[in-house]
Amino acid sequence: MDVAAAATPDPIPPALRTWGLFKRFGAKVAVQQFELSIPAGSYFGIVGPNGAGKTTTLSMATGLLAPDAGTAYVHGVDVWRDPHTAKRQLGILPDGFRLFDRLTGAELVTYAGLLRGMDPAVVTQRTDDLLGVLGLQDDAGKLVADYSAGMTKKIGLATAMVHAPSVLVLDEPFESVDPVSAAHIRGLLGDFVANGGTVVLSSHVMELVERLCTHVAVINDGALVASGTIDEVGGGNLEARFAQLVGATEAMGGLPWLRPSRD
Repeated sequence: MDVAAAATPDPIPPALRTWGLFKRFGAKVAVQQFELSIPAGSYFGIVGPNGAGKTTTLSMATGLLAPDAGTAYVHGVDVWRDPHTAKRQLGILPDGFRLFDRLTGAELVTYAGLLRGMDPAVVTQRTDDLLGVLGLQDDAGKLVADYSAGMTKKIGLATAMVHAPSVLVLDEPFESVDPVSAAHIRGLLGDFVANGGTVVLSSHVMELVERLCTHVAVINDGALVASGTIDEVGGGNLEARFAQLVGATEAMGGLPWLRPSRD
């Protein structure tokens, strides 16, 4: 055996890796089998048209939806064979998530922490910290049912982060979020990545992905059509490259009957 080779440490496994994930709903193949490797410490965007398979892929990769075939790994741990270990490292904000909205914001984040088996004193401190940095401290005692869409998105993010995961998987985290709230979220996520965390987000907004992310994957019709750094995939104009990759055609003109009435 080569002693030098044996002493060489194994390379760092990807933060999140999918392998052969496949999902069919009736006659429709929602996700075809492909490998997606997301480097640790990256800010990774997943983009695609509506119905492309982004949400289904992320749901299978994080243990929320059972795949028909394939699996996913979080830092090398199989999500479906060892879900307890894998999910301890994950913070998830699904699209269209349902919360226990008869709790207050502070109660909901506290509940999420205690559900993870955290020390109550640590949960209390982290809840206060998260509500503060997300601009929710004045609404901590308000029922989540009475939150706006943007506030609900932020409190959902707080529940995903309270246990200090190493990988955040966020489905449309900026949807329905006002500019001030979006700035709070961007700052929090940017600091998370700067300190070694990995963010995986799906979005329809190419400008947002191009501005925030270091890497991007394009999914279309359930298949991976491109993956790499922003520069490798986007070539300086991610929106134009995206349209080319998914075969989008530019709409020309409008509808002849859609005109202001002068009667």
